[in-house]
Amino acid sequence: MNLVSLRVITDDVARLVDFYERATGLPATWATEDFAELRTASGTLAIGSTRTVPLFAPGSAHPADNHSVIIEFLVDDVDAVHRNLTGFVTEFVKEPTTMPWGNRALLFRDPDGNLVNFFTPVTPAAVEKFAAFAR
Repeated sequence: MNLVSLRVITDDVARLVDFYERATGLPATWATEDFAELRTASGTLAIGSTRTVPLFAPGSAHPADNHSVIIEFLVDDVDAVHRNLTGFVTEFVKEPTTMPWGNRALLFRDPDGNLVNFFTPVTPAAVEKFAAFAR
């Protein structure tokens, strides 16, 4: 089994896609005005409109209501990314910090309030753990 994508449901697909394109530097691929994807080598961030929810199950997902999931991206230099996002990201939750498990992490919120973590492995164990994802 493989995790292929994470889908975020939003009331404003264009706004959220624009945010993630700018934050990640990745281009989005649009399927319809209600659905776009940002693809990385290891997975995809899908962004869907609330209009797509009834196709799965009416009322099963609610936009801007996430209180438990963190969307994570491995980056080469989290401190450089932080400098680039300053003035663009409106809510930093935690400035770049080296975590006990060996990643230097930056936590912020996207326009819908979803938590986003950009991180760089910095200890030998963390670097080894994520070696397969190195660019």
